[in-house]
Amino acid sequence: MYDFIHNSWRLCACAPLRFILNVGLAVIVGLALTARAAEPTSKLPPKERFHLYLLIGQSNMAGRGKIEEQDKEPHPRVLKLTKDNTWAPGVDPLHFDKPQVAGVGLGTSFARVMAEADPDVTIGLIPCAVGGTPLARWQKDGDLYQQAVVRAKAAMKDGTLQGILWHQGESDAGGESTAKTYGERLAKMIGDLREELGVQDAPFIAGRLGEFLRRQSKDGKPSYWPLVNEQLVALPKQVLHTAVVSSADLEHNGDEVHFDSASLRELGKRYANAMRELETKP
Repeated sequence: MYDFIHNSWRLCACAPLRFILNVGLAVIVGLALTARAAEPTSKLPPKERFHLYLLIGQSNMAGRGKIEEQDKEPHPRVLKLTKDNTWAPGVDPLHFDKPQVAGVGLGTSFARVMAEADPDVTIGLIPCAVGGTPLARWQKDGDLYQQAVVRAKAAMKDGTLQGILWHQGESDAGGESTAKTYGERLAKMIGDLREELGVQDAPFIAGRLGEFLRRQSKDGKPSYWPLVNEQLVALPKQVLHTAVVSSADLEHNGDEVHFDSASLRELGKRYANAMRELETKP
């Protein structure tokens, strides 16, 4: 009887300790994963096997999806260029335009598909998107255009620029004139960017605006996003080596402006499929 009581007391006394140890271990593992995802990467693959992709546009490219467990584990062959122009594991958030709201974007799922399609390469993402920005700031001599060029050239010292990803247009949908001229201005930007970066044939992938967008702004003014989408759809007929991916069946995160996490992961896969198709064309 004494042994039974004594052993029972020992089990009860040890249980809280085991619980504390298990919780502590879980915290340590979590911190280690976070640190691993944030720490710079010093060893890079050869330049020809380090494929770079420039990510530009506004908030739906930057990503406003909620980060979930599946988004925290880095892919061994996906890297991102940090704000300080160093390479780190490519986990969300990729962008740093608005740290308080930056989250899951389309870039990570895009990169994972591209990496899995070719086990001999490493994918490097160059995030440059900034939420709420019009196309004017991305045209030549615009501040965001210039920032993207500087970051792309810094990245190209380590790798080879393979393509450009673009998602923007919500800001330009606010006026009929900017919506009507969107395609012409975007085509000019593509040509300028390719020339400045020395990648005349680099594939350029754009995404259609979400079909869930409101037809009117909060103050009752009409939104011309369907017109912007029409301009985007016509892009491949105007500019060689371009493609436009569909936003059909994708959902917003509750604000009727930004894609949710699941939709952004799917959108990234659509970008990857379009990119792979363009890369195989002469």
